[in-house]
Amino acid sequence: MQSAVSPPGEARHDWEIVVDFARRLGRRLDHAGADRLFPYADAEAIFNEHRESTRGRDLDITGLSYALLEAQGPQRWPCPEGAAKGKVRLYEDGIFPTADGRARFVAIEHLPTADAPTTDAPISLLSGRMRDHWHGMSRTGTVPRLFNLEDEPLLAMHPCDMRHRGLETGDLVRVSNPRGELTVRVAERAGLQRGRAWMPMHWGSQFMNSPGVNAVACDAIDPYSMQPELKHAAVQISKRALPYPLAIVRRCASRPDALVMMQEARAQLVRFPYATIGLYGRSSPLVVFRAAAESALDATQIAELDRLFRMDGDDGAIVYEDARRSIAKKAITRDGRLLGVRLAGETLAQAWLKQAMAEDELDASLIRLALAPSARPPVAMVPRTIICKCADVSDLQIQMELARGSALAGLQENLKCGSFCGSCMPDIRRMVAEFKREETVPA
Repeated sequence: MQSAVSPPGEARHDWEIVVDFARRLGRRLDHAGADRLFPYADAEAIFNEHRESTRGRDLDITGLSYALLEAQGPQRWPCPEGAAKGKVRLYEDGIFPTADGRARFVAIEHLPTADAPTTDAPISLLSGRMRDHWHGMSRTGTVPRLFNLEDEPLLAMHPCDMRHRGLETGDLVRVSNPRGELTVRVAERAGLQRGRAWMPMHWGSQFMNSPGVNAVACDAIDPYSMQPELKHAAVQISKRALPYPLAIVRRCASRPDALVMMQEARAQLVRFPYATIGLYGRSSPLVVFRAAAESALDATQIAELDRLFRMDGDDGAIVYEDARRSIAKKAITRDGRLLGVRLAGETLAQAWLKQAMAEDELDASLIRLALAPSARPPVAMVPRTIICKCADVSDLQIQMELARGSALAGLQENLKCGSFCGSCMPDIRRMVAEFKREETVPA
């Protein structure tokens, strides 16, 4: 099959990497037949071997080939050798691949979740995927703008459950059960039922100093499918006191530069009882590091972080230090642009710095205010959320287009939002419906 694009730089196809690794491993193990076992010269050779392994089975594709697929396009399977075309429906003759040809049904009894909430673990922790990411984020986790909707690991809880524990949005909590624990920031989510909490499965050791929800995941396994019960675990949630906060936001010249910096900084995660690292941004990628400790960092530790995030030196630096309160802040600038900020001991400004740096919304004369102890931006910055990652369209753009009289079709035509992968369509439809309701409410 033809590649959609040429591989960048020295990148190789996945099959080339796997075959090369297999041959090298075989030689390292002194296996004389390693090259014979992996003789593939291209992807078609691998397909042909797989095709032969299906012969005579219910997924028989021995009638397909690269040449046929190239000439005629996608085909249904099974399509055994000699068939003019693939079957429209499996088992249409009522014969199944069992000894007597009859289907086998497994009678099952519904069981509740294996991890039942208890007095010691009263909260049901649910997990699943985020809208814009996939599995371990090995690919989506390298694209900064895919983090603009959710840019850090957060535990969502019902407001009543938070009040019962004396929690507010932004507090750090310990999530634990006999299998393990993690420390994460908490946020209100009214849409959850009481007694339920939510945290995406994607956040793991590459973004935080723990395996995330995997640290407490249930290990019960379905006896038929062997699927573990990964999406529900009974946990205890309690406030964690880590009074010394740290935040670093660093602009990078390119996405590769951001990924290199992020990889180097991961070694710092285990040095803090709470730490996360992630990406953010649009045209300018940002690396965002957050941490908290029981006591203040010393000058050596801060200097090490500055070197790691390319913020050492005095060139273009603005520094604020309050030794009595163990506050140490630094900003670096170049040509009137804010390139990086390190906030240690007090981090209120991180609430608006990400957007200001990603959008270049901070005038040169106001850069020094990046070190001010304020969660409010020094300029009129309208908070925005990127709704459509594919077309890079924000909620503000959608609202403006709706105000001009556009309906859903007009949004797709004029802004292109919702016209690519479609994952943003529920959010767009919700915004359209809310706008219509507001229009019909009498003044």
